[in-house]
Amino acid sequence: MAGSRLPRQLFLQGVAAVFMFAFASLYTQIPGLYGAEGILPARKTLRPQGKGRWQQLWETPTLLWEAPKLGLDTTQGLELLSLLGTLLALGALLLRQLRTLLVYLLLWAAYLSAYQVGQVFLYFQWDSLLLETGFLAVLVAPLRPRHHHKQAPQGGLAGALPHEDLPFWLVRWLLFRLMFASGVVKLTSRCPAWWGLTALTYHYETQCLPTPASWFTHHLPVWLHKLCVVATFLIEIAVPPLFFAPVRRLRLAAFYSQVLLQVLIIITGNYNFFNLLTLVLTTALLDDGHLTATPGNSHCKKTASSWPRTLLAVLSLLLEFAVYGLLAYGTVHYFGLEVDWEQHAVHSRTTFTFHQFSQWLKMVTLPTMWLGVASLTWELLTALWRWTQVRGWPRRLCTAVQLLIFGTATVALFVISLVPYSYMEPSTHGRLWTGAHRLFGTVEHLQLANSYGLFRRMTGLGGRPEVVLEGSYDGHRWVEIEFMYKPGNVSRPPPIVAPHQPRLDWQMWFAALGPHSHSPWFTGLVLRLLQGKEPVIRLIRNDVTKYPFHKRPPTYLRAQRYKYWFSPPGEQSQWWRRQWVEEFFPPVSLGDPTLDVLLRQFGLQDKSPPRARSSSNTLAQALRWVRRQLSPLEPSTLLWGLLAAAGAIRVVQALHSRPHSPRSSPPGKEEKHRPAPKKDSGAATKRAAPAPDNCTSSSQSPGRKK
Repeated sequence: MAGSRLPRQLFLQGVAAVFMFAFASLYTQIPGLYGAEGILPARKTLRPQGKGRWQQLWETPTLLWEAPKLGLDTTQGLELLSLLGTLLALGALLLRQLRTLLVYLLLWAAYLSAYQVGQVFLYFQWDSLLLETGFLAVLVAPLRPRHHHKQAPQGGLAGALPHEDLPFWLVRWLLFRLMFASGVVKLTSRCPAWWGLTALTYHYETQCLPTPASWFTHHLPVWLHKLCVVATFLIEIAVPPLFFAPVRRLRLAAFYSQVLLQVLIIITGNYNFFNLLTLVLTTALLDDGHLTATPGNSHCKKTASSWPRTLLAVLSLLLEFAVYGLLAYGTVHYFGLEVDWEQHAVHSRTTFTFHQFSQWLKMVTLPTMWLGVASLTWELLTALWRWTQVRGWPRRLCTAVQLLIFGTATVALFVISLVPYSYMEPSTHGRLWTGAHRLFGTVEHLQLANSYGLFRRMTGLGGRPEVVLEGSYDGHRWVEIEFMYKPGNVSRPPPIVAPHQPRLDWQMWFAALGPHSHSPWFTGLVLRLLQGKEPVIRLIRNDVTKYPFHKRPPTYLRAQRYKYWFSPPGEQSQWWRRQWVEEFFPPVSLGDPTLDVLLRQFGLQDKSPPRARSSSNTLAQALRWVRRQLSPLEPSTLLWGLLAAAGAIRVVQALHSRPHSPRSSPPGKEEKHRPAPKKDSGAATKRAAPAPDNCTSSSQSPGRKK
């Protein structure tokens, strides 16, 4: 079996990078979303209930309970956590010594703390996915940094522990749950666009934040859109079981198919850090052999293999052909693929019914769980076998304790994850072991396992609904308030925002799908804009001078609902076309009875002013200074700047770590320090010879002369 040291390091680096983006993106929006003058002040979410300290911390697990002890209010504590999280994640991304269990535990605890007070603006599936992935990173990360240049007697790394692959297997299981459920819910939702294979003819223009590439892909031929939907079902439903395939090349094929899907989504949509996080999860499908493979290895001369190994290779190849053939046949059969040579197109349609799919799902959900059980059992047996190879009783005892702890944690997390995984098939969910339900209920608030199902239904089939805010001084002449990222001005091209997530823009997209009463926070937004609160204005226009009411707040505010469509290819200088639909929010002003009733109904009234904190607090002053320095930067620019800085530091690190060329040594110096050859060097060479299937270049031979 190939090792997973390099994939684990790649995974830990990727998790650190995603945490960095998530914390930095959240930090830029804290005053407008959660400040005392924000839309949903965070201080209202942490009300002491007279419970004990530890009970309070368990029921609402957030470090922000301790903010008053530092002389900070809830918002300042959230800013401090976000800044420290960004810096700590950046350090873990750049320094191997910081990729330890303690660092990732702090990152997970900090984001969970923010999640507890984030309310609707942090209730996205990728926030839950980041928390679940972050906790797995806690288990994958080593207890302390280890040197990676020493070789172990068994051929692995010095200090390699038997349990190390167990938590990393949970990453693969999480990737399976995410992708398989995302594919299944598209069909269980009975969405006509997914069943008719026409979802992508709407998706690119109706998604929350399109990119410029979305406009171009939207105008591709319909038959190609339908074929891409077929490919999506193939990658999300049929391919994920291959994550546990015993044949390495099948797992690598599954890896590249997932990477392809995520890269295409990144190009055609602004989904913040979600697709980057999914790409990080795919590292669980890799191994050291694949990451260290070089083109020169294919030219190495291999020695003859034994007949059992040859037979195994032939059987593996036959299994590969069988799997690829089955996937091809199933795709053609169930989606009725037909080639139209005259029109140069491939036509497709679903040839199965909802009832047939429901019966199939009921038949395969439990076997996929048993597939996970079998794969995990193999990992446990492998870890146990590696433990038997450990030499020395003190080391064997220590590794046995670690194997017991991490093995138990791995099994427990797997059992917990079965509960949300089974949500997609109710009858299977009801037959699950009751102990799994109790265990999941105990830790559910910690976000250790979650249910997933992205793009369940395609919205905006009759046009993309969009809410447009308007302000006025006299109630007759209205001026539109344009957001930085979401569609508004029909002449403005869609922006590239990722990995930043403008959370207000995202919630505006959800608000447009229903009445304003389904989005209580919208009334809070209207109130703050009527009050002219700058933190909220910066969520709409970071450059306040571009906000149409920056000199004086509007007297009246209202919202209209429009439908947007991408402009046809022939139109010049226009990316969108739109049509007015209805009034979304009635005209209101400060003191208006309609506004007051809504504020009371949703509990958004400022009943009591925030408790004043000492302005002489050094930490609070430092936080305000940092905020003043970073406020002028647009959030997406700040995140790309962080990425550029991390990349530059990595380049410098790589240049400093490059070995010096032997040619730079003075003549004769290398000969002077070379140890004299021993008489038994030939025997030593024989003992160190590689296995028959390995190949080493002649430059690695101890007997070579310079």
